[in-house]
Amino acid sequence: GLPPPFWAFAWAGGQALARYLLDHPAEAAGKRVVDFACGSGLVAIAAAKAGAIDVLANDIDGFCEPAAQLNAEANGVGLRFIGENLLDRPPPRVELITAGDICYEKPLAEQVLAWLADAHAAGTRVLIGDPGRSYFPKKGLARLAEYQVETTRELEDFAVKRTGVWTFP
Repeated sequence: GLPPPFWAFAWAGGQALARYLLDHPAEAAGKRVVDFACGSGLVAIAAAKAGAIDVLANDIDGFCEPAAQLNAEANGVGLRFIGENLLDRPPPRVELITAGDICYEKPLAEQVLAWLADAHAAGTRVLIGDPGRSYFPKKGLARLAEYQVETTRELEDFAVKRTGVWTFP
């Protein structure tokens, strides 16, 4: 009776975001970061390793909190966690919001992208990791980097996904 453990996988969008933050630590260093839809905490951990002063990992799946906390501990970093649906309120006033693999369902993609656009309009840097999901709108976004991300055939249609890191221009 449990939901599928989607949080347990390192999805391509999250892997690309994590790699990007580690390759470009200035994106997170000294900043307050929110990792939206954090899953097991991969991107939040990368932000902490890149020098973020505060990392808030967010996911509505209750299994994500212990997974993210254990993974952070195993990687020698700290993070905070919030299990509330952040889409129900204005975006937090932080310097950086990350979101990986959020465009797999049309209504959710539209809602999250509008929320992220609001964050950007308020002055927050937004980084989105996406491996070419059906509902990802390249229009209105600028690609910062592209990675060839190894995936598992149980989750994806290809063993390697070309995955972009995007932002609002």
